[in-house]
Amino acid sequence: MNVPQEYRVLITGAGSGIGRVMAEHFEAAGAQIWICDADAEILRQCLKENPGWKGTPCNVADEDSVNGLFQEIQNGFGGLEVLVNNAGIAGPTAPVQDINPEEWRTTVGVNLNGAFYCTRLAVPLLQAADQASIINISSVAGRLGFALRLPYASTKWAIIGFTESLAKELGPWGIRVNALLPGVVEGPRIERVFHARAESEGIGYDAVKEKILNNVSMKRMVSADDIAEMAVFLCSDAGKNISGQSISVCGNVENL
Repeated sequence: MNVPQEYRVLITGAGSGIGRVMAEHFEAAGAQIWICDADAEILRQCLKENPGWKGTPCNVADEDSVNGLFQEIQNGFGGLEVLVNNAGIAGPTAPVQDINPEEWRTTVGVNLNGAFYCTRLAVPLLQAADQASIINISSVAGRLGFALRLPYASTKWAIIGFTESLAKELGPWGIRVNALLPGVVEGPRIERVFHARAESEGIGYDAVKEKILNNVSMKRMVSADDIAEMAVFLCSDAGKNISGQSISVCGNVENL
């Protein structure tokens, strides 16, 4: 699946993890890549290993930082065809009464405010482009209740409303807006979540993993490549009439 070679793609939080894998897939499909990450050292190493990419250190929860990112994109790219709002954090794992309000604010700041700060500056660039797209990364926690993960789940539910509202608003400009809902994605991040949940519930890591995968119809995790391939598809000509959708890539997670 290819995208037009002139496609300029910004992926937030892409120094590692799903974001980096998406950047690799978009590049392989023919796009030009710009990434950002809050961790300047991770970003530096990523750009060293991918010399064809451009990148900017950016904390998407900080409006001034996002303003600086888009100034660099305007100067270095001159426009944009694709925005992927990927930056996100897991937030705390705890009962609601034990969640520190600062942890709540931090999770909302990165996962929701960051998507807004980036989108409001990206839209004028996307309106000037052909076949433009926004991909918002939600989660299966954006369609299912997730006990002990209230800040994370709340932001991911919010991203669904953010996506559907933007799809209606931006459709007349030919900008399609979709959300991807990853399930249990293999890798270090989900391992940290499993460990945190094991500690919170007072059970073993393996028991948590088994419990979660028993709620997946296909009884397996998905990969970052699975998410990336769907993102590229949605931004390609093959996905030109898909908008306002929340698409789970999860093996059918039944419950969390």
